[in-house]
Amino acid sequence: MNFTQQQLFHFTKNVFIKCGMNEADALLAADVLIAADLRGIDSHGVARLSGYVRLYEANRANMNAQHKIIHETPSTATIDADQGLGLVVAPKAMDLAIEKAKNVGTGWVAIQNSNHFGIAAYHALKALPHNMIGIAMTNASPLVAPTFSKQRMLGTNPICYAFPAGKHLPIVIDMATSAAANGKLEIAQRTNKPIPNNWVQTKEGNESTNANELANGGSLLPLGGHKGYGLASLVDLLCGVLSGANYGPWVPPFVSFLKPIENLPGNGIGHFLGAMRIDAFRPTQDFINNIDNWIDAFKNAERIDEKQPVIIPGEPEFILEKERKINGIPLNEKVIEDLKALATKYNLEF
Repeated sequence: MNFTQQQLFHFTKNVFIKCGMNEADALLAADVLIAADLRGIDSHGVARLSGYVRLYEANRANMNAQHKIIHETPSTATIDADQGLGLVVAPKAMDLAIEKAKNVGTGWVAIQNSNHFGIAAYHALKALPHNMIGIAMTNASPLVAPTFSKQRMLGTNPICYAFPAGKHLPIVIDMATSAAANGKLEIAQRTNKPIPNNWVQTKEGNESTNANELANGGSLLPLGGHKGYGLASLVDLLCGVLSGANYGPWVPPFVSFLKPIENLPGNGIGHFLGAMRIDAFRPTQDFINNIDNWIDAFKNAERIDEKQPVIIPGEPEFILEKERKINGIPLNEKVIEDLKALATKYNLEF
């Protein structure tokens, strides 16, 4: 069943308001979630809404958070998110990074004491209208085993870089550093489908095609073996260690039924965002001309199959966003059931 962007946006906003969030923050949080659904990242859209509500009900998410800067220089800042949702603090932090970049060329903001921040692309894309390159990343609860280990030590730790273009769509490199995002497993679970055998391993360290393997004590695998392990570590160090948030196996779980470990080394979940003004490095138009030339070259690369064009990172998501704005956003029946339950709980119309 398909729903319009407006239907899902207003319902999501109203759920956040029912949880005590002010209207401005609720509008922002809803916008981040619906952006994920529009871009086809269904695992991070309204399918996550009930998870945020459960965190709120477990007193692990502050819907009335008062974010504050706890350290600052002309080009950097560290924010304490007051245990609020990353959906709200991350876009605001990106705005701060952009303002700093306007003043001194680049801006970098680390965030501690936060929660899940939705899709990284939403935050990185905010830099593009300002002729800047946007960067966004977050650490996450431990589901990924390091190379040669069977213990969960790292999150899926997504990273996104967004580059503005001229005549073409922007280049948006948005990816988990694990072989697959946990949300992909959740989608496979909802549809009762097997997964590729290089996504997860059993608790004994053997590869598996069972989408429910994590519930059995298994773990996700890093993207491309030790290279993905290195990328996940990079994200964890910038988001967790640099910000003063938790890191590695101590990052609090997104699911409300698992309690965070006691005596944590840091504060909540961490994010890291950056904006780089292009003209801090070279004339903006020269850069845009070269980006367009880069895209032209790759789009015209020799194809394996003439029916399958070469794609540019981020291109499928922009195409799907345009399509879903016209035809609506499809929701899985189990997600619809979750949303109907929220509607009943908060006396809202769905």
